[in-house]
Amino acid sequence: RVVLSAHKMETLPKSHLSERGGDYPVDILCDVSYETLKKSSDDCLSHLQSTSACVTSWFVPPDSAKVKIKISNVARFSLFGDDDPAHTVLALVQPGEETQLLALYLDGRWWSVADVMKTSNPSRVGLVTVQSVGERVVLFLLSQFIFGILERPLESELAFSLHPAGELGKITWSNGEAVGFYTVKRKGSLCDSFTSQSYKLPVLDTLFVRRHWRRRGFALEMLEDFCSSFGKEEALGISNPISPSMYEVCRKYLLTHQKQRDRLYEVEAPGGWGERRSVWLQIQLSHIPKNSEKPSFI
Repeated sequence: RVVLSAHKMETLPKSHLSERGGDYPVDILCDVSYETLKKSSDDCLSHLQSTSACVTSWFVPPDSAKVKIKISNVARFSLFGDDDPAHTVLALVQPGEETQLLALYLDGRWWSVADVMKTSNPSRVGLVTVQSVGERVVLFLLSQFIFGILERPLESELAFSLHPAGELGKITWSNGEAVGFYTVKRKGSLCDSFTSQSYKLPVLDTLFVRRHWRRRGFALEMLEDFCSSFGKEEALGISNPISPSMYEVCRKYLLTHQKQRDRLYEVEAPGGWGERRSVWLQIQLSHIPKNSEKPSFI
């Protein structure tokens, strides 16, 4: 059966078709398990590998030429790090370029990356904690694809690691679209799988705002949310190194929140007192990197 929509033309069994109307994946997958996501992906791969699948299937991206859906153009990507459950998402990639994601297979159909980043739920606005499978997929796209490939400055060697399954993450939503995120290393969580050391304080580990939505106060809102979410903690950390743009966000925040000046530190894991530097003191002493030394991504 051939199905045609604004962003796709595909040949799939009837059981693969979504009947959710205008909802986007993040709305549809709010109560779906990772096991269900895996089964859907396995069914899709089995269909593509089937010798009976003789009708050509195509995916039509919103802004480029159509791509044939075949097994050589499909790849699995891990949602979590090596020490977490082996949950994956199925992606259609540009032929010959595995890092160029075109679509994800979710809820029995192919969705463009742009659509995966959207929501039709009017209550999904501002900062929302990552909890569902759909939100985890959005976080994956933001950190590994939007930042990791599309918007990371060419001169930057920085890349975000896959976020652990138990790590706190929040996504900022605006006008029906995911525009940024931040993640936190919880106090007491292990620093990595190679040591028994654990974080001595909550640490703001990653923060990113998509290029089109920068300079609109979203990074400042995320920093404010981080500090207020851990109001009972005596000290809070931000992972070293802090970029010049993030230092500017900190400066704006601390100028109007004087009581927070003694709480916020630039830290290296695990965040003991010997691995902390006062953010406010660094700003006062102008001991911060120049804009040319570190790229901006907020």
